[in-house]
Amino acid sequence: MPPRKAVRRRERRRMSRADAQLSMRVEGGSADGALTPIVTESRNISGSGVYCHSPHYLAPLSKVALTIVLPQVPGRKRSQRLLKCEGVVVRCQGSEGPRRDRSYAMACSFLGLESDARELLDDYVVWRNLQALRTGPRPAPARRSAARPRAARTGTRRSAATATATRRAGSRKRRTVH
Repeated sequence: MPPRKAVRRRERRRMSRADAQLSMRVEGGSADGALTPIVTESRNISGSGVYCHSPHYLAPLSKVALTIVLPQVPGRKRSQRLLKCEGVVVRCQGSEGPRRDRSYAMACSFLGLESDARELLDDYVVWRNLQALRTGPRPAPARRSAARPRAARTGTRRSAATATATRRAGSRKRRTVH
């Protein structure tokens, strides 16, 4: 069977999403019917929904009350704001592992978000994505080579000229005469 070609999937999201660890509270009915308050952190957020981890299973399509702490966005007058709204659980998938250590990856979609709250959320997502672009991925620290001269590995000090000469000599191939 020939290998499959890598197919690029078309992005279906209409709103941009930002990686953000925001404090949040989810209140919803659990599998046993009791109202379960869950305090957690978001993993990412957009104007249409939020993704987080939960210690409890909440059934998909169940309504939940969401409270999210949005930090201050530079240039906005308000400081932190509590974003309170209703949502619906879109996905709740269990992770692998022992039952007591189990967590659930949960995605919720916002319902009836007011226009000013959506605007505030959109401003935060744009600001957060700009921050991520500015900082960018951090380069990996340079690893030291094991093939350095012995003096460099032991930490003895040498002049720059001596170190350069040693590197040049070490990089040349040695010829042996038979």
